[in-house]
Amino acid sequence: MAGKPQTLATTSAFEVLGPVMVGPSSSHTAGALRCAQVAASLVDGRVSQVAFTLWNSFAHTYRGHGTDRALVAGVLGLTTDDERIRDAFALADEAGLEYSFEVGGDDATMHPNTVDIRMESDTGAVATVRGESLGGGKVRISRINGVGVDVTGRYSTLFVSHRDVPGVLAALANLLAYAHVNIAFCRTYRTEQGGQAYSVFETDGAPADDVLAMVRGLENVDYATFISLSGAGAVVGPGVTAEELFDDGEQMLDACAELGLSIGGVMRTREQMLIGEARAASEMARVMSVMRDETSAPIQKPARSLGGFIGGEAKGIADASGRLAGALMGEVQTDAVARAMAVLERSAAMGVIVAAPTAGSAGVVPGCVLALADHLGASDEDVAEALYCAAAIGLNIQTGACVAGAEGGCQAEVGSAAAMAAAACAQLMGATPEQALTASSLAISNLLGLVCDPVGGLVEVPCQARNAIGVAAAFSSAQLALSGVRSLVPFDQVVHAMSEVGHALPASLRETARGGLAATPAACAACGGCR
Repeated sequence: MAGKPQTLATTSAFEVLGPVMVGPSSSHTAGALRCAQVAASLVDGRVSQVAFTLWNSFAHTYRGHGTDRALVAGVLGLTTDDERIRDAFALADEAGLEYSFEVGGDDATMHPNTVDIRMESDTGAVATVRGESLGGGKVRISRINGVGVDVTGRYSTLFVSHRDVPGVLAALANLLAYAHVNIAFCRTYRTEQGGQAYSVFETDGAPADDVLAMVRGLENVDYATFISLSGAGAVVGPGVTAEELFDDGEQMLDACAELGLSIGGVMRTREQMLIGEARAASEMARVMSVMRDETSAPIQKPARSLGGFIGGEAKGIADASGRLAGALMGEVQTDAVARAMAVLERSAAMGVIVAAPTAGSAGVVPGCVLALADHLGASDEDVAEALYCAAAIGLNIQTGACVAGAEGGCQAEVGSAAAMAAAACAQLMGATPEQALTASSLAISNLLGLVCDPVGGLVEVPCQARNAIGVAAAFSSAQLALSGVRSLVPFDQVVHAMSEVGHALPASLRETARGGLAATPAACAACGGCR
């Protein structure tokens, strides 16, 4: 088998079906929060002043995506599923935290979702940090005080600022060995020989509390901190991989044949290898619980979004089902659409959702899977297996392309979600693994080139309606595959094509709110200059 890409080898299913987060955007809300959360932990003392400079997609859509609130919330130490994120400015005022935002503009040399963070602490410490939101809630710190680094916070991480002199790394390694802390990876970055250096240790589990104090007491160590992002989705230890069941879609089918399992069954087996059976069951139970609530509660009790563009549409779809469903979408698809739109309503009101694979596309998978499962009378085990199937498809897409609108357009978000849902629905209907993968290929093919053009920079219009279209694409693709329709282009090649198309899209059509529907006169008039 070919060498396994690191992202595929160590990524949990619950990094695809997750994070559990407050909306409206996994990259611009959850990811932004985590950038600031990691950055704040790198400063000695409590942050008292912070200035954020926003670049590229962040610069154009930060208000509508709640990026500004999320960044402040991250500095305050809130987690991605804390509903107080919406009140972050008030909480900052109460805590005496001074904050400001500056639009840096566009810079093609930077990641599409980049923020520079300058912090001052109550101890007088000053630090500048560059954070990048990679999509789906994943983040990377790429610069600290002008030094290029690579810190993700996905794993238990010890960060040490020290002088670049002989013996420091040996002393750190010896101390961690004494404390029975196993080092999985270690990287050191420095400004110049004999200058400032930063060492990053990814470890198997968090060290005891007294270890950090001992590290800070070492000669030539300026500062040390332990980074651990709660709810980061990474439930796998650094360097831990499952048996190489699959690297891509083709090999995933081989694994299904070898093990005699569905795609969902193979993914469940892989997950249990990674994190254990009990942990996998617990994580899936939480995902299913949040999905059931997010797809139902907004229909019973609608609420307006923060931007005011949506709210109540899901209930309207559900209420009109008896009159329209028989002639148009059908009962099950109508139910799925209502549920999917409900998720976007909750997300846009900064409620708690499951990103699957992103917040902007979070309604498609739960809407399709839960509506179909209820219609079939499927068990919780069947639902879990279908969600594992969706996660397997999403994992392969994340590895071969991307799921972030700022990188690949809406085809990367709703297109990916439709592919995940199509395979899951096909599996629920008894499809072979080949048919389920064909359903995914058809779904992506039919949404190829879909742009990301949020009106006013808000994850509301056209995002909510596109989740409904994602449901339609998923159901259609599943039925086509189950009926024997084949995809001329194999899944892996379809994913590659999606990646190439996404890179070819201009920046104006990749979550900057500067093109497509967002640039129409009606949209500009509706948002009133809110960008």
